[in-house]
Amino acid sequence: MDRISAIRNVEDALREFENGETDLAATERRVAAVLRTYATEFDGDDDVFRAVGDDPVDGTVVVAPSEPAARERVLAVSDVDADPDDGDRPAFEVERF
Repeated sequence: MDRISAIRNVEDALREFENGETDLAATERRVAAVLRTYATEFDGDDDVFRAVGDDPVDGTVVVAPSEPAARERVLAVSDVDADPDDGDRPAFEVERF
């Protein structure tokens, strides 16, 4: 799914919510499904990576050009100190999603 298709699907979900055709929970599920599909079919220049390991980073999915860049982005979006000498840093690996 390309970006334009994803945006259109999200807009459709929002329109149905605004028109009272669906409730908030169903809208949230639909938007989450659009995002998940977009991430798994991502066709940009970079790759999609998922963190596997300790909380709070486990399951975090990011777009990055390489595994080292993905590790940095996972730490940044998880609001974790990226200092490798910090003993509180979670243990994790990144894998292509």
